[in-house]
Amino acid sequence: MVVMVMDGQGGGIGAVIIKSLREQLTRDYEILALGTNSSATARMMKAGANRGATGENAIVRASLCANIIVGPLAIIMPNSMMGEVTTPMAEAVSSCEARKILIPLSQEKVTLAGFTGEPLPHLVNHAVQRVKELINDV
Repeated sequence: MVVMVMDGQGGGIGAVIIKSLREQLTRDYEILALGTNSSATARMMKAGANRGATGENAIVRASLCANIIVGPLAIIMPNSMMGEVTTPMAEAVSSCEARKILIPLSQEKVTLAGFTGEPLPHLVNHAVQRVKELINDV
């Protein structure tokens, strides 16, 4: 089972996700850290990912082998994260066969109707719980 965590900018959200996954999952699952930039990847690696890679081609290729992809909603939106998410990145993530668990953080000019605006730690807990449920269903 391969869980891919994708993030950009400073990698803070991805690092929190990976740290929480490491605390709640056994080491039998491979966690990949995929960053839109090297700072994001490095921060996620420090949080406990098994392997990490940076950039468009790495994200496109890794999304093909992932069983589950976790990250902020922006990872499926071209030009989000101040332009760090390219169209090929967003397309690869959104169209691959992996199950996607997206954290609904507000983005530029996007409003999620019905979103309650919970704090990030609660959103990460929901995402990790969903990963655990998906792993148990396999």
